[in-house]
Amino acid sequence: MSFSVKLERLLDHYRDLQDALATSTVSDPQEFARLSKEYSDLTPIAEAITLLKNTEKEIASLEAMLADPSTDKDMGNLAAQELQELKNKLPDLELSLKIRLLPKDADDERNVILEVRAGTGGEEAGLFAAALLRMYQRYATIKGWACEILDMNETGIGGIREASVSITGKGVYARLKYESGVHRVQRVPETEASGRIHTSAATVAVLPEVEEVDIHIDEKDLVIDVYRASGAGGQHVNTTDSAVRITHIPSGVVVTQQDERSQHKNRAKAMKILRARLYEAERLRKQAERAASRKTQVGSGDRSERIRTYNFPQGRVSDHRINLTLYKIQQIMEGEALDEMIDALTSEDQAAKLAEATEA
Repeated sequence: MSFSVKLERLLDHYRDLQDALATSTVSDPQEFARLSKEYSDLTPIAEAITLLKNTEKEIASLEAMLADPSTDKDMGNLAAQELQELKNKLPDLELSLKIRLLPKDADDERNVILEVRAGTGGEEAGLFAAALLRMYQRYATIKGWACEILDMNETGIGGIREASVSITGKGVYARLKYESGVHRVQRVPETEASGRIHTSAATVAVLPEVEEVDIHIDEKDLVIDVYRASGAGGQHVNTTDSAVRITHIPSGVVVTQQDERSQHKNRAKAMKILRARLYEAERLRKQAERAASRKTQVGSGDRSERIRTYNFPQGRVSDHRINLTLYKIQQIMEGEALDEMIDALTSEDQAAKLAEATEA
């Protein structure tokens, strides 16, 4: 089937959906909701197809005008200029449409649980982990997303050993999914008297947030322990057994939660994190199976992969997956320029998928 025939069939299907929704021929509310979503998802694709087809028609019309010997010189000059402008636009319109036609990541619209852990580098690693967490919190604010801390284990000098946050909003996973991996920092620690540059690291994991219907967890596979929560410096120590530790026996995944004073709330948060981790483990397993046949991919989502270096003395941030360096380290750490990095990663991933689709 040719590409143009595929586009025509897509437009026909889009019009059928439009008619069905407009005439209220669908009585089942669930089916109506499904068709409405499909129509909404297809709308930008249909608009892109229509724009491409209209441009192609205009090009054909201008070419016919220029081939007509009765066209006067001035009109011909204007037509030739417009024709060249349209021909210049055509490749971008085709590329935009092909990107829209790429299969979507089913998790792109999900909210996420973002986990940050200090890696090698002692106290400096904890301080860097805290800086990364602030970067994502600020980025979430810029994007208009809600950010809630689920769990945080602080070092006591402004750093963190590990933290989990829930980020909710439109298309959160689509924007943050490339952030999973090892982030390395090179800078002079404030505690370093000799001014030597230290290298330390922190690990980021971006997990799609899932509901109970997305992944089934059997209660008999869980060991749930409750204990008395502890706080820094003896403050805010609970006097009841409100902290919760959940162990998922088949996978060995352990989640602890003690930020809330209510055992019930801690358990709910712990289950949310457990579901996300189990879902992510299964997603990565399937991805690894597909990766064997995929020639190019931007990041595996593997949290052991070193993805980025933040060099403070040189004021640069380098992403090793796409060989991109931006000399905007302060703006990136403030969340303001993080979009530039994410846009580049998204474009590279789309290009790789387009290349695969062309070869297939």
